[in-house]
Amino acid sequence: MKKMIAWIDARFPLTHFIKHELTDYPTPRNLSYWWGFGFLAGFVLVIQLVTGIFLAMHYKADSNLAFDSVQHIMRDVNYGWLIRYLHSTGASAFFAVIYIHMARTLYYGSYRRPRELLWWTGQGLLLLMMATAFMGYLLPWGQMSYWGATVITNLFSATPIIGDQIVIWLRGGFAVDDPTLTRFFSMHYLFPFLISAAAVIHLIALHTVRSSNPSGLNLSDKDNIPFHPYFTIKDLFGLGVFMLVYFGIVFFDPELVIDVTNNIPANPMQTPADIVPEWYFLPFYAILRAVPDLIGGVVAMALSVLIFAALPYLDRSRISGGAIYRPVYRTMFYVFIVDIFVLGYVGAHPPESVLKVVGEVATAIYFSTFLLLPFLSRWEEGYLLKRGLPVEVMEMTQKEIEEAR
Repeated sequence: MKKMIAWIDARFPLTHFIKHELTDYPTPRNLSYWWGFGFLAGFVLVIQLVTGIFLAMHYKADSNLAFDSVQHIMRDVNYGWLIRYLHSTGASAFFAVIYIHMARTLYYGSYRRPRELLWWTGQGLLLLMMATAFMGYLLPWGQMSYWGATVITNLFSATPIIGDQIVIWLRGGFAVDDPTLTRFFSMHYLFPFLISAAAVIHLIALHTVRSSNPSGLNLSDKDNIPFHPYFTIKDLFGLGVFMLVYFGIVFFDPELVIDVTNNIPANPMQTPADIVPEWYFLPFYAILRAVPDLIGGVVAMALSVLIFAALPYLDRSRISGGAIYRPVYRTMFYVFIVDIFVLGYVGAHPPESVLKVVGEVATAIYFSTFLLLPFLSRWEEGYLLKRGLPVEVMEMTQKEIEEAR
């Protein structure tokens, strides 16, 4: 083994890469379990890649055979039911882990300087995930899949001048049909590999600026510890807890994340009573419905995702540590999280009179948290200054703090 590793090292810096990027990678010693969700996201990505490849071996991207091929996988392929449920549950697990990962970043202010590029690469990953999930949702060719794809692709008609042409290009025709299924299957198979490449870029950006920590300060080298074995053990413990929940759903309630309407073959002549997207799209779907105008609703839904990229510039506070040392920001964070759940509930139900008003108010609160952040962050900073926190301390770099000590 030593000779083999030496042979590889002479031609490729394998040992140096492992030590520099994995085992000896300097990590802040005060990281909590909230920092382990990035590792979980990478683990779920591997599950989705492996199970997706095996599913593609038996799936037929044909409008006449797609639904039956899924049933064939479930009933006739050895352990096909397990592979399918691992994949369908993994999609929900992927979004759950990513959303928690984003919430941790928001709470601790890890999107701020010098981690803007790291935050933007993460936003790019989220957009790729959404596109992949949307295209994969059509593949079972069930009722909800068919009509969900019909509704979402029709939203692109709101694009000025070329909207109708974009819809035809996406569908491959004037309606969701066999060309649409073929296109979505090919793109759904390709995008996970693009996500993997984007994840590598995300990790390179992370290792360039180093991990943030609850204190908000960039710790010096003497305050860091090697990633292995301290945080590998921590991540493996978090993985164990995750696998208990994940396999609990896969083996005991796999249909929890599958709409029952999708167990009915797609029928273009019969529209479901209520078309509802997957749970991880519900808040954005509620924002879409909160605006009565189609173009306005599409713009609001798009901005609800893209506005996260502006956070490094909307948050003008110079106080480190995120919500820990910022009471106003902490309150805004909790209001925002509750608002997300309210939007998710509204998006899962028909827009009746009361829920319609609730959705409109929740949408206004959603965007208000972003638009008010520049003013509230400055006001909060001034308030803390009056309480005796000198601005010089807030503006000091870690090197200057060490020199002051």
